[in-house]
Amino acid sequence: MAKSKQSAALGFIFITIFIDVLGLGIIIPVLPKLLQTLGHIDVSTASRYNGWLTTVYASMQLAFASVLGNLSDRYGRRPVLLISLFGFSIDYMFMAFAPSIAWLFVGRTIAGISGASNATATAYIADISTGDKRAANFGLVGAASGFGFIIGIALGAYLGAINIKIPFMAAAAFALANGLYGLFVLPESLPIKDRRRFSWKRSNPFGSLYRVFIQQPALTGLLGCITLVYIGQKAVEYLLSFFLFEKFNWTLSSVGTLGIFIGVILVAIQGFLIRYTIPKFGQQKNIVAGLIFYAVGLVLIAFVNVGWLMYLYMIPYCLGGISGPALQGLTTSKVAKNAQGELQGAISIINSISIIIGPLLLSYVFYNFTNKHTGTYFPGAPYLLAAALMLISTFLAIRSFKKA
Repeated sequence: MAKSKQSAALGFIFITIFIDVLGLGIIIPVLPKLLQTLGHIDVSTASRYNGWLTTVYASMQLAFASVLGNLSDRYGRRPVLLISLFGFSIDYMFMAFAPSIAWLFVGRTIAGISGASNATATAYIADISTGDKRAANFGLVGAASGFGFIIGIALGAYLGAINIKIPFMAAAAFALANGLYGLFVLPESLPIKDRRRFSWKRSNPFGSLYRVFIQQPALTGLLGCITLVYIGQKAVEYLLSFFLFEKFNWTLSSVGTLGIFIGVILVAIQGFLIRYTIPKFGQQKNIVAGLIFYAVGLVLIAFVNVGWLMYLYMIPYCLGGISGPALQGLTTSKVAKNAQGELQGAISIINSISIIIGPLLLSYVFYNFTNKHTGTYFPGAPYLLAAALMLISTFLAIRSFKKA
């Protein structure tokens, strides 16, 4: 792929992942209030609905990640990415005009199917990247996530303060516009000679995951590590606004301001710092250091007793982001080019499993320590559990390095 086309393609993938995370950012501050309004419930009870909404979302991702990943290995990355973007647009419109909690589940179903395209986006990056550039370009994914988080939180919080439906309408417009833009600028990254026949057998989600484990036994520890990291991250991604509303009674604008701060830190770390730390210290040291930073940040959040300290405690947590691109780069470097879609599909399956397990588990932990009948009031309980998972993942990662 020519350099100019490659730059345009990376820009499009950047925007695509940005929009994916934008949707998550929008939901973080608005969903608790939306659930409370539609269901006439308190924050603690709303957290349980949040767990089930994410379970539906993740189940759809689980069902479709391997299908889309394998379709992209057969027909190319471009058509899968474009169709999924239009699906995102439809999802956000459902969320905007949902008259009841039940309709939110419909929207999350569509989002789960469309969100499965993340495997194709990362496979696209693997197609056009080599060596250290691969890990660096995965760092761009982190930067896109940071930007999406910033804008999503801002839209969700500040526009949501005006009307909770407006942020979703804005996200729908962004997704539609990016899909139309991609029709004109996105080249195909997978040459016809590198494609393989589509197989329903290989598209079985658990079959795809099983094949990756069997064919690449050296990846077992790393994939286990990724699983636990993904589960632990859900304490912040899906519960932070519930935690802040419950413990500090923050307003939507206050949550939005913190979200913007987190996004700026993530962009600085994953868009710039990671480009220095990976060449300087190597992937393995980045992975271990990042996981330890995650654990420290989560423990601090669990015991925070003054609202403004959340800004300080989010810094070590965000530094944990240096582990993500390094993990991605290390795993993709061990797989053939024409199997990148399948590998990324398997990682998306792991992410979907973590979203099924993580938010539901952590939401019920949060509910059990915050509801009116609890014997021990401790909103930080989910964050302690997440910190323990990060420490276990560190152990798994170190073991996998020794076996490699």
